[in-house]
Amino acid sequence: MDGSGNSAVTGAAPHGAALHAAAVPGALFTDTALPLVAIPDGWFSDEAFPFDEFADDGFRADGFLEDGAPYDDGLDTAYPESFPVDPFPEALFYDAVFAGGAPSVADAPRLSLDTRLAAAEVILTADLTADGPGLIDQTQALEKFKCWATGQQARLAVTFEVRHREEQAERGTQADSSAVSAEDLGKKRPKEQNLGVAEQIALARGESPHRGGRLLGMGKALVTEMPHALAALDTGQLNEERAMHFVKETACLTVEDRAAVDEELAADTGTFNGVGTRGVIAAVKAASTRRDSRSVTQRASHAASERSVSLRPAPDCMTYLTALLPAHQGVAVYAALTRHADTLHAAGDPRSLGQIKADTLVEWTTGTPGGITGVEISLVMTDRTLVQGDSEPARLTGYGVVPAEWARTFVTGGQTEGDEALKTWVRRLYTAPETGDLVAMDSRRRLFPPPLRRFIQIRDNTCRTPYCDAPIRHHDHIIPWHNNGPTSLANGAGLCEACNHTKELPGWKAKPRPGPRHTTEITTPTGHTYHSTAPPLPGTRARETLQSERLGPAP
Repeated sequence: MDGSGNSAVTGAAPHGAALHAAAVPGALFTDTALPLVAIPDGWFSDEAFPFDEFADDGFRADGFLEDGAPYDDGLDTAYPESFPVDPFPEALFYDAVFAGGAPSVADAPRLSLDTRLAAAEVILTADLTADGPGLIDQTQALEKFKCWATGQQARLAVTFEVRHREEQAERGTQADSSAVSAEDLGKKRPKEQNLGVAEQIALARGESPHRGGRLLGMGKALVTEMPHALAALDTGQLNEERAMHFVKETACLTVEDRAAVDEELAADTGTFNGVGTRGVIAAVKAASTRRDSRSVTQRASHAASERSVSLRPAPDCMTYLTALLPAHQGVAVYAALTRHADTLHAAGDPRSLGQIKADTLVEWTTGTPGGITGVEISLVMTDRTLVQGDSEPARLTGYGVVPAEWARTFVTGGQTEGDEALKTWVRRLYTAPETGDLVAMDSRRRLFPPPLRRFIQIRDNTCRTPYCDAPIRHHDHIIPWHNNGPTSLANGAGLCEACNHTKELPGWKAKPRPGPRHTTEITTPTGHTYHSTAPPLPGTRARETLQSERLGPAP
């Protein structure tokens, strides 16, 4: 790409703004990598468009009349007979402030975010007509751009937290949270307080609150303590995942030692050339250990306090049951399962070693061969699926959607040989005919009674905060009880513990909204709104299809 492309990027992000064109790698926008296929040849020629006069914040006054037209006696040579569709929004090139023939950087108005994004979209549009090497060049350039954008997001996150702390300090809502600069934010490393910053960043990026906290922590470390790693991110030598590992593996070090490791592993030394994720982790661990072996050892000792067991869905009605254990305990558990599996397999057990170990883990943990006797497992399905052989999928609470045939087999107790004694209880749930939303009576109590909590659990399935898939831990009011919010199904929501505490922070608001199913509207302190709709219950799609067939097409 010629200078016109870089000029467009620079003009879209003037100096002093959050995004600086100077941070874009110089080789990112080359002719080979990203040709302007959407812009016809000659559109940016010197005759048609004097780009030599295009500065960071607009056009120079030289060469232009007061009305903005080029000073050229031969308009036919300056303009083609027919203009192609303008690839850049018109607003990209006007309303700049001029003073004495030179643009005023301080007074120039900021282009809107939509305008800058539209320009970037044109510049970065892939040329699918390129040959094989050209396609690879574009892929590499876009990957570098993703890394650069990650660095910009890190800067935005840190700046947003600083601004948020300043606003909270001014309002006096955080008595022990004084305003700090971005530099001090990294050096002081204050004990984290839940200001709702990570949650707002998570919503903006479409991530879970937990992931938002990790991204904010990574941003603070990179911006305030690790300039070399941030530069590697800007130039595409580190991606977001590897940068996060870099930050994680140096978290136990002091600010000074972390800066030293950052300098030792600077990208310009070739440390990360051709190195994968495991190689980056190994290099950072080695450098951290050389710098402060005691802190690394203490961190390993502290890690034992974070032992836990988690469950997440897997394909084909399976789950991943993961145990985070100290190394010696994990090895001992696996060795015991292996010995038991070897013994049974040698005795003629037809199951594979992996199957025996999995079945043994369930039996040893639950005390029963099938593992589910005496434990309530909620399986939601339509009556048609249960008794009429309908193909409408069911939903296993805590897991997700399962096939109808699998659900029927599960209910009848035929899923494994050890479940002959399985008892099945059927609880009827009533839904609204028009929407499939659950219907239940309200309560006058402040706390949700067990039947109402069960309804909310089945309806919401997981935490109702957008992008948060954490298990439900709290059943609470959307409009708080102290604000006269009723204890009802419509005003109730299932949330994880962290999200339930976040919604009580200053500036956060939530309220029910009309929708096809139960819908809530969340407003953050910055005024951004997000909507959360309960997942469809089994049979909802079939009900909506039937209703549309009855009503006919819209007039």
